Amino acid sequence: MGFFSAIQREIFYTKELIRLLKTLKSITPDSTDLTPDLLERNVDAHKARPAFILEDGSTISYGAFDAFANRVANWALASGIKPGDTVALYMGNRWEYIAFWFGLSKVGVIAALLNNQVTGKALAHGVNIAEAAHVILEGELSAAYAASAEAIGPITPWVFDGDAASVPGGQDLGGALAAVSDERPGREHRAHLLAKDPCLKMYTSGTTGLPKAAIVAHTRSLYYLQGFAVASNASPKDRMMMVLPLYHATGGLCGVGCALSKGGALIVRRKFSASAFWKDAAEHGATMFMYVGELCRFLVAADPSPDEKKHKIRIAIGNGLRPDVWPRFVERSGIKRIMEFYGATEGNVSFLNLDSKPGAIGRVPPYLRSRFNSALVKFDLDSEAPVRDARGRCIPCGPDEVGEAIGEIRPDDARYRFDGYGDKEATEKKLLRDVFKKGDLYFRTGDLMKRDAQGYFYFIDRVGDTFRWKSENVATSEVAEIMGMAPGIVQANIYGVPVADYPGKAGMAALVVNKDFDLATVHAHVTKELPAYARPLFVRIHQEDPSEHTTGTFKLKKTDLVAEGWDPAKISEPLYIDHPEQKAYVPLTAEIRAAIESGELRV
Repeated sequence: MGFFSAIQREIFYTKELIRLLKTLKSITPDSTDLTPDLLERNVDAHKARPAFILEDGSTISYGAFDAFANRVANWALASGIKPGDTVALYMGNRWEYIAFWFGLSKVGVIAALLNNQVTGKALAHGVNIAEAAHVILEGELSAAYAASAEAIGPITPWVFDGDAASVPGGQDLGGALAAVSDERPGREHRAHLLAKDPCLKMYTSGTTGLPKAAIVAHTRSLYYLQGFAVASNASPKDRMMMVLPLYHATGGLCGVGCALSKGGALIVRRKFSASAFWKDAAEHGATMFMYVGELCRFLVAADPSPDEKKHKIRIAIGNGLRPDVWPRFVERSGIKRIMEFYGATEGNVSFLNLDSKPGAIGRVPPYLRSRFNSALVKFDLDSEAPVRDARGRCIPCGPDEVGEAIGEIRPDDARYRFDGYGDKEATEKKLLRDVFKKGDLYFRTGDLMKRDAQGYFYFIDRVGDTFRWKSENVATSEVAEIMGMAPGIVQANIYGVPVADYPGKAGMAALVVNKDFDLATVHAHVTKELPAYARPLFVRIHQEDPSEHTTGTFKLKKTDLVAEGWDPAKISEPLYIDHPEQKAYVPLTAEIRAAIESGELRV
């Protein structure tokens, strides 16, 4: 980068960051300005404008959106639901979803946004930890709810747009809403609340274990709703393409805010379709797109479409876009501005890539570091804990040094609060005490990153995903990135599996492939591009649709894959081993496995 280009970059970054920080700094924990206040102001300013664009091209105005939300609020009051109570919400993507939690927030009620992809034990767990007396569910999900009803504690289910009799004890919500007024309830119902009080409960969407209910205060909700709108220069002219689940913060707050906090419109879709996406975006005039990385990978892997560059999308905002996919996505889509960001629903560490630098999750310029609470500290993979010096203090990472990202908790600043989970034990596990001085308190992200000399941050891996093999650390994300560059690989999911009598874990790759895939070519690619210890020893080829191997928020699933390991007796899909003698990926048989376990064959 030339001198003048570098100067221009710094001017741009400084200007944009200060503008963003100014907006966020106005959100204070003791403020009486709450999430519904922001939305009501925008409703009043844009009543006749479309707030939502539906599948058939019809629209829902801001006025109609508010009227529906008012009915929800008045229903809650009529049902004896009090401020501070929780109502669980189990619905798919539809405009009413946002109206439901908006309406509940008008009267101080907390909405618990259940993952609509979960059923059975996971659904019952989510409902039970919400500590709600009522649950709202749409008719389409009645069967899934009914199947879990016996494991769910005492609660009243309200069925919307469906048969109330389809669930035990079900009540007709549609009829109940029709019976109440659509007049806006008085603000006195939430007048006692402050911005630091809970607005929503959102569930962690990790790939292991049962989810935790994270408390989202009004401060954080306002932060998400307004921050991305400001950073993207959103306006009433913008239309946000929304295919991400609305129960998650990325789509349901960050993406929603880009539209609804600025008078724009939200193009809501029930689910993502790679084949229909670009045509849909072009037909309905999308100007913004909220993504997660695997979604972009699906779009790049799809057959070319004439609609790929007919759209008007000016900016894509999201997280998890891997460096190997980034240039291909830009080339295919024609979208020049990619605003990658980092942040967890419940966390207090966030980064934003304002200048579309490929691969970076954000930047904190060295001269603005004091305005941010984040730090990287040295991390021990074996103990899965930060390294401490002789004084018991954590050790900061230098440039290009990998460490865990942590964020100082400052209760008086909305950006740096950590409101925790409903589970106190789970909350405590995320806290790091006496970090740089006695008495300080930091939030543990559980993510490994590095920072370069210019202040750009790069995601390396999740703590627990990185593993050791032959005394070397293997970052799954870096291996996945390299493998993803090989022809024919649509998706690469990398994880470690134990091998008898070997310390650490061997690398394994679960691949989704297309017609261009060739195993010999892949072997040559990884041999050339990866050190020996990082090359996946085992490869399995998925036979199902790629979406079968991602969560509802498009994170790659690993739990079941790790449990199945590399046993051909447990895995029906094609399974291969990088054979140490043949120097190629060959079918993994029971005989080869036995030879490895007996020590006859060394890997």
